[in-house]
Amino acid sequence: MREQVYRILQRIPKGQVVTYGQIAKMLGNQHFARAVGNILHANLDGEKYPCYKVVNSKGFLSHQYAFGGIEKQKEKLEADGIEVIDCKVNLNKYQWSNMAE
Repeated sequence: MREQVYRILQRIPKGQVVTYGQIAKMLGNQHFARAVGNILHANLDGEKYPCYKVVNSKGFLSHQYAFGGIEKQKEKLEADGIEVIDCKVNLNKYQWSNMAE
């Protein structure tokens, strides 16, 4: 499952985010969201596998972001052109909706 998650991360377009639940659904089971989070936390290469593009179901960033915490995740998202307000992303505006690409 880890490799599948990593492949999904590499497909997320610049300027867009996904939720843990979206990735879980892409894996075939919406209940895998927690497992997805665990895989992302164990990610050893944040540049190759951009886990900073993953937010929770309400758009909030992760306090547990493995590569420098929530402020670093915010910086990376903003560098991608994603507006972050109060540690939250507007999913209506930035959520990747065409996951079948």
